[in-house]
Amino acid sequence: MSLSPLPLGYCTNVHPATTAAEVNVGLQQFTGPVSRQLGQPMAAGLWLAKTVVDELRANPASLAQLQQSLADEHLVCYSLNAFPYGNFHGSRVKEQVYLPDWSAASRVEYTLACAEVLAQLLPPHISEGSISTVPLGFANTTYAPAAIPQAVTFAAAIPNVLEVAKRLKELESRTGKLIRLAIEPEPCCVLETTPQAIEFFDLLFNSAADQGVLETTQQTIGLCYDVCHQAVEFEEISPSIAALDQRGIRINKLHITCALHLDRPADNPAARQYLASFAEPRYLHQTIARTATANGSDITLGASPRVIRHVDLSQEFAMNPPQPFLEADAWRIHFHVPVNQEHVGPLSTTRPQLEEAIAAVATLSYAPHLEVETYTWPVLPGSAPSGSTKVDLVAGLTAEMKSTQLLLNSIP
Repeated sequence: MSLSPLPLGYCTNVHPATTAAEVNVGLQQFTGPVSRQLGQPMAAGLWLAKTVVDELRANPASLAQLQQSLADEHLVCYSLNAFPYGNFHGSRVKEQVYLPDWSAASRVEYTLACAEVLAQLLPPHISEGSISTVPLGFANTTYAPAAIPQAVTFAAAIPNVLEVAKRLKELESRTGKLIRLAIEPEPCCVLETTPQAIEFFDLLFNSAADQGVLETTQQTIGLCYDVCHQAVEFEEISPSIAALDQRGIRINKLHITCALHLDRPADNPAARQYLASFAEPRYLHQTIARTATANGSDITLGASPRVIRHVDLSQEFAMNPPQPFLEADAWRIHFHVPVNQEHVGPLSTTRPQLEEAIAAVATLSYAPHLEVETYTWPVLPGSAPSGSTKVDLVAGLTAEMKSTQLLLNSIP
């Protein structure tokens, strides 16, 4: 029962890259310098868009160059982020990031292509890798009905997930590398809360048992537990992680992340005005309000908060929220903020929930991969224009990594 002995990583989806050459530039200009500032071995949690994966698989020289770039910067890669399929740094990403969903063959093909690449990027001394992916799909079809089809159902997703499980086991037989899929719950998505994840995996495991591949599925399919996401849901983090473990659901990756927290919004108009500066056009910033504590309690997860959801933060919403939100006890906002900060201006962060998650993960009988994932540096209020953030970004990422490493070292 301990944390992963592998070097701590950060996810490179913070860097724009739709070609293999751009991935290499990111490693040279940002990830390598952060590693040197950190002063200890570090991992690159690579985000490889569909265009990059296609290039790496079609051109062995491109893959060899990526391997060389990792070696030159003294980095290892044991995990990929295969959540964003396309350009994660376009002018408007928002709900498009969940496409294709897990009802689509293209999601299966992309995920398996990522697994093939990761098996080749894993160094000889690391035999297991992980790949994070979308929470099956986006659930809020009223938000952008023209852009998003009807939300994918569990029944539509399960055959594709099982196909990936079988193929990952075949990949292990060919390469000796076990690649695990990590499905990442997120607010306003098909998989959002811990109880929803448990419901899905119960059905997945039942289907796997019917097909005689239960052990394969349990070994290869699990969760990416993004602490920001579950904190935004006002979930109790330690009971959440314990409940997943009790049901045999593996956490294959822990995303080390923090969200924004606002207490008593009605009493804090200045804080809401500051929060309005976080509304931006690229990413979704789901906002959840805790209105009260329910009378009943789940025997596993503890008291369940009564929450209401708003799919995307806007300046108008922050300044003039509907009455139920204004009267809430607290808000949490899906905006990944630097994990070394307990406060951002007049707002708090969910750093306490992050500390709780790391302590809880350390008690598991296995060691999930650990990765800092603050992809929002380019859109933080006051950030420099794109292309002029190199020095600030290296300093910011280094501060996150140092703070996280100290936190990991403090766990008995």
